Amino acid sequence: MSKKTLVLGASLKTNRYSNLAIHRLVNHKQNVVAIGLREGKVSGIKIEASLIDFEDVDTVTLYLNPMRQQQYYEYIVSLNPRRVIFNPGTENPELYKILKKATIEIEVACTLVLLSTNQY
Repeated sequence: MSKKTLVLGASLKTNRYSNLAIHRLVNHKQNVVAIGLREGKVSGIKIEASLIDFEDVDTVTLYLNPMRQQQYYEYIVSLNPRRVIFNPGTENPELYKILKKATIEIEVACTLVLLSTNQY
């Protein structure tokens, strides 16, 4: 399998982009883990409702608005991912600074577009 992606802000609701992202990541044979407000499964992936110390996370793809991200700053940095993808509506200059200081790559992009154009 590929490198691990954490979907942060995962939703069980089928009309949410985070839900669609999980489906597409799985369809593209990506190794996926997910954290959301409620536990459940999407495309066979368990959504955790608590902060799990996942190992070897390559990418964190965000589906939380900047205000909701604040409680996850330390957690994201502690995972030491190679990159964090800021999907539309998640752009956050405050978190950019924290990530840059931790030498974590910042990508302002859409996970769905990256997957569909083979740039993921």
